[in-house]
Amino acid sequence: MTAPFSYERAFARNIGWVTHAEQSVLRDKRVAIAGLGGVGGVHLLTLARLGIGNFHVADFDTFDVANFNRQVGATVSTLGQPKADVLVRMARDINPEINIVSFTDGVNDDNLLRFLLGVDLYVDGLDFFAFDARQATFAACAARHIPAITAAPLGMGTAVLNFLPGEMTFEEYFCWGNLSEREKALRFLIGLAPAGLHGDYLVDPSTINLAEKRGPSTIMGCELCAGAAATEALKILLNRGEVLAAPHGYQFDAYRNKLTRTYRPGGNRHPLQRIAMMLARKRMAGAAP
Repeated sequence: MTAPFSYERAFARNIGWVTHAEQSVLRDKRVAIAGLGGVGGVHLLTLARLGIGNFHVADFDTFDVANFNRQVGATVSTLGQPKADVLVRMARDINPEINIVSFTDGVNDDNLLRFLLGVDLYVDGLDFFAFDARQATFAACAARHIPAITAAPLGMGTAVLNFLPGEMTFEEYFCWGNLSEREKALRFLIGLAPAGLHGDYLVDPSTINLAEKRGPSTIMGCELCAGAAATEALKILLNRGEVLAAPHGYQFDAYRNKLTRTYRPGGNRHPLQRIAMMLARKRMAGAAP
């Protein structure tokens, strides 16, 4: 006979790395995740297994065959189903007591305040090219003193930036303003990973096309993102351990077996970043034909 669900038993193996009291703290925390695709879906399931008890999640998309290489909710049986519905179901299979509020129209001007209401932490899971939604969400987090994490899957690794209350904001770091989407994409890519550890082993550069909003991806990158972001979330929510705030960041690349801490005062205004963006623009212009 199957034993009934018990929160204490389900997450007992976390104890040792966290105390019983800390596990209770995590149970009461509320985390918001916008986007439940490549990184967002695995963020939700990882944090659910950590024992986080409350979530706000947002996604308007449905699963497609093109998602199979990296999205944990994408299977033959979920084709065509809303990502939010599938991932909420998967999270509740891990913890039937979990409290999840789902925003099935994604994050937008009409629901952003409700999406962030009562939230202790925001974890970014939006598509790389969701510039307007990302810019608005991070700005709202800064205005409401909500810590926010972005962990980007780059190649077979992850680049992590934390935006904490009272520290440098997302806008101050990336310097997006009212620039074009093409320029925002370039600044986001360069700003996420100043070390650029992933660039040397890209075997087919033609697969990156910012104008067509497409690029290559791997499940390894997404899963490494979730592990890194969940660890940052634990430290922030329990208020223990070193948390690097932007303009500090780090990139770990499993393919190259490298971990690099980065520091770019001024964010994309830093001279090294400006040089990197200039070179990237030249490469993009040369590849345009």
